[in-house]
Amino acid sequence: MTRGPRTSFGAARTAIVAIALASYVLSFFHRTAPAAIAGELERAFAIPGAMLGALAATYFYVYTVLQVPVGVLADTVGPRKLLAGGSLVAGVGSLAFALAPTFAVAAAGRTLVGAGVSVAFIAILKLHAAWFAPRQFATVVGLTMLAGNLGAVVAGAPLAFVVAHASWRTVFVALGVVSLALAAASWWRVRDRPEALGYEPVAQAPPLVRLDWRAALRAVLANRHTWPACVVNAGVGGSYLAFAGLWAVPWLERRYGMPRVVAAEHASLMLLGVACGALAIGVVSDRLGNRRVVMRCCAVAYALAWIPWLAGVAWPVAATLAWCFAMGLCIPGFTLSWTIAKEANRPEHAGIATSVVNTAIFLGAGVLQPLVGWAVDRGRAAGDVDAGWQAGIAILAGAAAVGALASFAVREKAPR
Repeated sequence: MTRGPRTSFGAARTAIVAIALASYVLSFFHRTAPAAIAGELERAFAIPGAMLGALAATYFYVYTVLQVPVGVLADTVGPRKLLAGGSLVAGVGSLAFALAPTFAVAAAGRTLVGAGVSVAFIAILKLHAAWFAPRQFATVVGLTMLAGNLGAVVAGAPLAFVVAHASWRTVFVALGVVSLALAAASWWRVRDRPEALGYEPVAQAPPLVRLDWRAALRAVLANRHTWPACVVNAGVGGSYLAFAGLWAVPWLERRYGMPRVVAAEHASLMLLGVACGALAIGVVSDRLGNRRVVMRCCAVAYALAWIPWLAGVAWPVAATLAWCFAMGLCIPGFTLSWTIAKEANRPEHAGIATSVVNTAIFLGAGVLQPLVGWAVDRGRAAGDVDAGWQAGIAILAGAAAVGALASFAVREKAPR
């Protein structure tokens, strides 16, 4: 017999979403934290730029590899088990990273962190689909992105300030403890669907089944509406994460002679712009009912925003801060790919479809971060570090342009 609900639906949903959202926010913090501690990591492990990029990108490598399996698990075992297990792994990885005596141990720890937090986004989308009406989906995703990017903001200037007064290792020990606490909370309070707590279903989401994930994955990959969104995500999302997540701070320090905290403020403002833009874009796309137009406008504006950086415009700090915020406002247009993928594929394949397009973001970042480091190292070896940095920025700008062009191939299908 199903037990009746002991608390109001709103209170139960709020508790579940809050726990899942905390895991998601933590994943954003881990994603962009290396930008604020790049110098400390280079000194702690005595590594060049390419290896620093590889260390930061290990998060994205494992994130990329696990997105499809996570989508399969979201459609089979459910988000509750995913969140609990993922937070446990992320907590262990954060502690290993914080206490690492060598580069190899640090890379292993960051890999575990990437594996653990890789479940957060797909799990929270699955929860949104079950606990919110379909007409609210893009708006709720926008709110989720707002919260997640606020976590990334904290990993910018605030983290740089903290690290200036305390060890970065202490910060990551604390993060490990928080992750372990979230694992316990997820197992205790999170439920996959309202029916598990005695409430009426909100959305016509299919129940968890023993899905033939190979056939489902083939169906998603065979759907021609899936692929353009992947390229948009790799170009726009990948260049954004590679820049804000690692190279923005050291580049601004070198190009404009900024102190680290000031450079980190630029990364934080870009992330704050992403947070605000994500909320606005989700609401606007739901009301317009045309997500691809919104995606195209945002992607093109973001690609064009790289031109002043490429031209080496000598701006005052106030102008560069404003420009970073403006770039951030344009970036979240690529997040509409998740909603498009969900609606362009069968409902029971929602987790797999979302994970496929999500994979492209982290694949792009995982390739671009060490690629920029390689360009910087080449410039340093040739005795022209500025040229190396300029080549690195050109790589990111080129990726953004490719993503913007791909947005014109995106097609949207009505929900079925």
